[in-house]
Amino acid sequence: MTLIEQVKELHAEGLYSNLKILASMLLTMTDHSTDMFSPMCKYQLQAYFADSLYETLEYKRAEAMYRKALQQRKAASKNNRAKTSSSTPPQQWQPSEVELKYKIYQCHMHLKESRDAMSILESVPAKQRTAKVNMALGKLYQKAGMERSAISCFKEVLRQCPLSLEAILCLLALGVKVAEVAGMTMAGVQGLQNSEWLSSWIKGHAYLSTKDYSRAINTFNTLDKKTLLRDNLEVLGALGDSFYKANDYKNAIAKFERIHMLDPYLLKGMDLYASLLAKENKADELQQLGTALFQVSDRQPEPWITLGYHCACVKRHTRAIYFAAKAYQLNQESVQALLLKGSTLQQIEKTQEAILHYREVMRMVPDRLESYEGLVECYLSNGRNREAVSVALNACKTLGYTPSTLTLYASVLMEDPPSQDKAKSTLDRALSIKPDYLKAVTMKVKILQIKQKYEEAIELLRSQLVNQSLCVLHQLLGDCLSAVSDYQEALDQYSIALSIDPTDQKSLEGLQRIEKNGNNLEASQDEDVDAMEDEEEAELLGSDAEAQWSDQEQWYGVQ
Repeated sequence: MTLIEQVKELHAEGLYSNLKILASMLLTMTDHSTDMFSPMCKYQLQAYFADSLYETLEYKRAEAMYRKALQQRKAASKNNRAKTSSSTPPQQWQPSEVELKYKIYQCHMHLKESRDAMSILESVPAKQRTAKVNMALGKLYQKAGMERSAISCFKEVLRQCPLSLEAILCLLALGVKVAEVAGMTMAGVQGLQNSEWLSSWIKGHAYLSTKDYSRAINTFNTLDKKTLLRDNLEVLGALGDSFYKANDYKNAIAKFERIHMLDPYLLKGMDLYASLLAKENKADELQQLGTALFQVSDRQPEPWITLGYHCACVKRHTRAIYFAAKAYQLNQESVQALLLKGSTLQQIEKTQEAILHYREVMRMVPDRLESYEGLVECYLSNGRNREAVSVALNACKTLGYTPSTLTLYASVLMEDPPSQDKAKSTLDRALSIKPDYLKAVTMKVKILQIKQKYEEAIELLRSQLVNQSLCVLHQLLGDCLSAVSDYQEALDQYSIALSIDPTDQKSLEGLQRIEKNGNNLEASQDEDVDAMEDEEEAELLGSDAEAQWSDQEQWYGVQ
């Protein structure tokens, strides 16, 4: 077995640390003895050495060595063209030039050099681009906002590999019509057995991309319950995402919890699951989830984000910011890391820094409601109402006039007393779309309280409590009943609220107010009773004296 064959054997066995030492020594030897290896063997030796560097995480050295191999290949090709007797045509050399360029792209991506990564892939002639080159180039174009070029690349991927499901998702996200995407896919899988689920899967993601969340939920539910895809993690993930974007956080949590139970080693989507648990202030569940995810990997952002949300829940803001920064360092495309850091900065009143993070999220993914909500809250806290109105209107235009965006817009209008009637009508519009949308209900109640329309607020709250018995609704009803002096029922509502959440501060304060008023009332009643008793006693004493004086007069008269 020759030296180069020994190198190939190490490469084939994946012994990259061994290969790295041997290849380094052999390449040094070729520098001192140019005829030791043929041009083709030297090229292969450089390529294998570059692979060993890449696999041992030395990306900068690997990128430089791949480029040397590329130059060696070109030089050897010219030499072979001059020598027609060569037994190995350049096109049969392994790895190919396209493969080398793809590996250089991978090095640039690890080094976070997107522009250089795009440049090396663009240097591959269009006719020579493989499916993975087109897929990688399409993602880079999409990230850079070059939508037409990205669409062309993803369509080429789909033409070469009709079941490239990620390419389908990318095309739908870029606004390509579902009929065109489905047509390209189904034409390539005609006659394929067990592919009847594919059209429903495409349709579900099409609804998701066009923000038709109710239809997306129905479609994915059907796939989960009535097909062979029951308990499939990809379908459940899409279903959880649909519930989340429809602001149905309870069902979204249930789906992600089911995913985690089915596969505790899955990290995808667990950062979103953590953010939903944080909304419910479930600190214990977050800690358990974070611990479990760290046992899977500490090189992915999801475990760090999960513990970050746990720290935010227990008011350990400095650590939450650190964990968010660590997650973003691991993956600079992690939207949830930016949202976690932005919300935590907002909690400690570093609003200007929080604004920068929310804006970055908005640039990366314009369809995340949290970035708009965070920006609006930051602007309002700084008295920048005009910018808050602009952001809220932009949310409505970008995400559609949904209950959540309309409620966000109403929250800005509420801050200006002359606009409160408009805010109320905006909330009515939101409730006409989703009658049980909690944020809209609570906000409308607050407006009615400001306007002292307590009876209307009580009627609204009673109608809501028929279908959802929530702590905040009972607490607000207690406040309104207290305002109309119905103290006994107000006490009942505060008690129900505290039975749901014993730590609810507003309900506790409401109870204390009523008890204090009750004590004052009892004291006032006691004073009134005492005064009445004094008056009665005085009257009795007066009548006795008069009677005695009358008796004396009569006695003296007799005498």
